[in-house]
Amino acid sequence: METPKHGSFCWNELITSDTKKAGEFYSKLLGWTETPFEGGMPYTLFTTGKKSEGGMMAITPEMGDSPSQWMSYITVDDVDASAKQAEELGGKIICPPTDIPTVGRIVLISDPTGATVGLITFPTE
Repeated sequence: METPKHGSFCWNELITSDTKKAGEFYSKLLGWTETPFEGGMPYTLFTTGKKSEGGMMAITPEMGDSPSQWMSYITVDDVDASAKQAEELGGKIICPPTDIPTVGRIVLISDPTGATVGLITFPTE
């Protein structure tokens, strides 16, 4: 798969209070298969054949009383630089830059209006 370019939406992730119920719902509604992620954390990939359509994880205590929601991710060239720039532009860091093994480096931000999005930098080969 070609790495998406800077500024491109590249991933959608469901963060939910009930992964069993949500997984059953989307599998039946869209024909997705639930596939455990082999990355050392509780995470489910939604797949069709060999293609990943998105992911799902349970709301963690660190997320507080966050409602179930879909989170989109946008590719950036440098997560750390983009996180700094987001703050300079009036955004807030929700989850600081973090490495996700075999995936890349992510940060969750909110823009000045409160809308949230994830930014990700994929590893270079």
